[in-house]
Amino acid sequence: MSTLPVYSWRLAPAGLATRRQLRAAGLRPGGQDVAAQVERPRYRRGPLVAYLYRTELALPVRPMTPARAAALAKANAARRTCPECRRDAGYVIPASLGMCVPCAYPEEQCAA
Repeated sequence: MSTLPVYSWRLAPAGLATRRQLRAAGLRPGGQDVAAQVERPRYRRGPLVAYLYRTELALPVRPMTPARAAALAKANAARRTCPECRRDAGYVIPASLGMCVPCAYPEEQCAA
């Protein structure tokens, strides 16, 4: 097993990019192995690590198809639908509540 080259924060050579940097450029890793890693030191904790990929081996992002767009819209609608009252809340239902705010706190809605 070979070890990865490790670079300090902001000192990675040109031609290497993180997943986010690739995505911002309209690229994806495309199945390639990690080429290196960059470490950012933190106070009293382990360093933050980001994996780097070679930009010349990166592939373009797959285009959004109508079926994928429909599936994404359906998933987002499900995240906005309250399981108690079955209405679209207009926002993503918080996982901490598990329902829309009016259903979670009905006594506060009547006082207003």
